[in-house]
Amino acid sequence: MAGIYIHIPFCRKACHYCNFHFSTQLESKPALIAAIRKELLLRAGELNGQEVQTVYLGGGTPSLLTEAELLGLLEVIRAEVNLAVGAEITLEANPDDLSLELLAVWRQAGINRLSIGVQSFHQADLDWMNRAHSAVEAKRGIEWVQEAGFENYSIDLIYGTPGLSDAAWLENIGQALAFGVPHLSCYALTVEEKTALAHMVKTKRMPDTDPEQQSRQFLILMEELRAAGYEQYEISNFALPGWRSRHNSAYWRGDAYLGVGPGAHSFDGRFRRWNVSNNALYIKALQGDGEFHEQEELTEENRRHEYIMTSLRTAEGLELEYFEEAFGEAAVEGLLSRVEGYRTLVRAEGSERLLVSGGWVRLTDEGRLFADGIAGYLF
Repeated sequence: MAGIYIHIPFCRKACHYCNFHFSTQLESKPALIAAIRKELLLRAGELNGQEVQTVYLGGGTPSLLTEAELLGLLEVIRAEVNLAVGAEITLEANPDDLSLELLAVWRQAGINRLSIGVQSFHQADLDWMNRAHSAVEAKRGIEWVQEAGFENYSIDLIYGTPGLSDAAWLENIGQALAFGVPHLSCYALTVEEKTALAHMVKTKRMPDTDPEQQSRQFLILMEELRAAGYEQYEISNFALPGWRSRHNSAYWRGDAYLGVGPGAHSFDGRFRRWNVSNNALYIKALQGDGEFHEQEELTEENRRHEYIMTSLRTAEGLELEYFEEAFGEAAVEGLLSRVEGYRTLVRAEGSERLLVSGGWVRLTDEGRLFADGIAGYLF
């Protein structure tokens, strides 16, 4: 399976917590879209004719694209790659960009999945995040998505934010359930370096995150969505049966994908490549056939660590048979020894965070609170 990710690095406003590559200066958008089209033309051959099962337009805010810009990108993809019949084509959108007219254009263009950046249904949360949309627009946008006939869509929610009570978080979850949203991506607020939020925390204008609050609200999330019939198929992702994100699932499996646009990453199973995170340099390089990326060849240790990290985040977990086939008998023996060592350690504290059953290693609900630390222990 192969996928294509296209990074659209423009936003109307800078969210205080965001550390993704983006710009609020839209003047260069036409030139940058032309550069992305050229990169697609230059690199389509890297897929070696593989059938492309998923296309994901992320950002940034891809819903800022004009109809002509969106159609132009999709036209290149359809002309240059082996796009599968029924491929999942996702577009990230902000609620304030949505209208019934635009949603109809997207459907006609072949967009068949939306990822909507709701973040919260509470206006106070949206205000401190510096989101461009309102709570009213968040709800109205979902109604329009449903009215426009999009069955396959997701919303993002953020928990563990300053001042977010457990009751307010339950209201956010309840609102999503009331809409019957088929897929939710839910993230704990993180204070990333070089963001407005990091500066506000450093200067005491905003309290730092509270790990106890975040853990508590994550457990609430898991309990509420499980009771409502959702699968937690990855730590931050919940879907009703049949509505998992095919594109993101491919990342967690370690499938190959082509990343296009400034700041985008690519992976072919052996090499990881990343484009320059600077719009002007990216445009200049593509206009003059210059270099605009770096890459590294992953060592066996890199690949082993990545598999441990990503597989433990999924509901299925880490497959021991695959691990042995990929990395050898000694590697799996060492892994099982570390797994047992970790289980013994946490049992002494009255915890159970890892399960080994049927040839798989999985995290418990409590283990999901410590996923990164557990993966690091197993390296």
